[in-house]
Amino acid sequence: MKRGPQGQFVNARIPQESFRAFVARPLPPKPPISLDGQLQDLLEKANRALGRLDGIALLIPDIWLFLYFYIRKEAVLSSQIEGTQSTLSDLLLFESTEMPGLPVDDVLEVSNYVAALSHGLERIKEGFPLSLRLIKEIHGILLAKGRGSEKGPGEFRRSQNWVGGTRPGNAEFVPAPPTDLIGLMGDLELFLHDKPVRTPVLLKAAIAHVQFETIHPFQDGNGRMGRLLVSLLLCNEGALGQPLLYLSLYLKRRRTTYFDLLQEVRLEGDWERWLRFFLEGVIETADQSVDTAKKILSLFDEDRRKIEGLGGSARSALRVHHLLQKKVVTSIPAATQDLKLTQPTVAHALDEMRKLGIVQEITGNRRGRVFSYGNFMRILSEGTELPSKDAVDAEPDRGQTMAEPDSEEPLREGSATHPQRAGSKPSPSRRRRAH
Repeated sequence: MKRGPQGQFVNARIPQESFRAFVARPLPPKPPISLDGQLQDLLEKANRALGRLDGIALLIPDIWLFLYFYIRKEAVLSSQIEGTQSTLSDLLLFESTEMPGLPVDDVLEVSNYVAALSHGLERIKEGFPLSLRLIKEIHGILLAKGRGSEKGPGEFRRSQNWVGGTRPGNAEFVPAPPTDLIGLMGDLELFLHDKPVRTPVLLKAAIAHVQFETIHPFQDGNGRMGRLLVSLLLCNEGALGQPLLYLSLYLKRRRTTYFDLLQEVRLEGDWERWLRFFLEGVIETADQSVDTAKKILSLFDEDRRKIEGLGGSARSALRVHHLLQKKVVTSIPAATQDLKLTQPTVAHALDEMRKLGIVQEITGNRRGRVFSYGNFMRILSEGTELPSKDAVDAEPDRGQTMAEPDSEEPLREGSATHPQRAGSKPSPSRRRRAH
């Protein structure tokens, strides 16, 4: 259903120029969402997929171990949508050994995301409401260190921002002026708390995400914060017992469609089309997460059986194997300290596991060697790789052609206090930063 613009354009001005900014209407959408046969069917399928995903937690011996890596994978993917060039292996290496040569700014950005999501989940578990105060707290951690730390972490913006282009006058989208933010975010908070009417949780998550991205309340980090909001809302409402659903891989693979649909909702009011896209993402992502969990459990069992065949050295090798399930990358000194074994014992165990094809040495050095649980890393890293030719959209939408990440002009996010200079080019680590 095309309802027309879901807000109004207002005239605004910065010292350099006048422009038009978009002020969103309060939620819920009017007329109300039309749950026709297709959308109702997708909603039911998505709820069943969430149920299967929640049930897999009962089959995983150490759910917190699974969450530890899964949260990190989501952090990497969400940051990649924003343009960072950091992979999951980069992050894990950074956290375990801080190996030289890694893209430190990018890894710090991802590390901040992990800390922000963990903080939000902990606060919700403590009974703290999903509120503007919590959103600002989480954002403060998201931009606490590294890139963006000078852009008002934890504070709503006090200057105009925009998406795409080099200034508001040639931007692809200009959110509301800062004077409107408190009212807009207050209305969003009411919607999150089912005022004026209750909204089913998956629809609420999808609608709230669009509204947050349209308001763009912070000077930087709005995209990551908007995706975090989906995970936090599902856990806060009890749709998931554990934060196991993350849509960033789905959105990364359909990035062009994702941004186009956000703009379509704003300008045409076709919420139903966005909701179909979102619910299809929930179904696909939940099913992939279940498959990933099963692959990991199968891998651990298969490798454990291989190690048990080592005979006398199996006992220490099994301890190293168990450690690698928690720390997919380790060194002989680090494993020695963690397991309270001798260095020769750990070195022998790792060498035996290398011969079995379970671990790989990844530095090529004779000293200071680092070992990776290769097959585990590969399962965890699916979708986080940075190939030279990776399609933006897995399935072209509305006649669009598939584009390569570096083949088109990137969307850029700027603000009046930190503008994107006209004619400037983003650094390799900041390509395609948007929303």
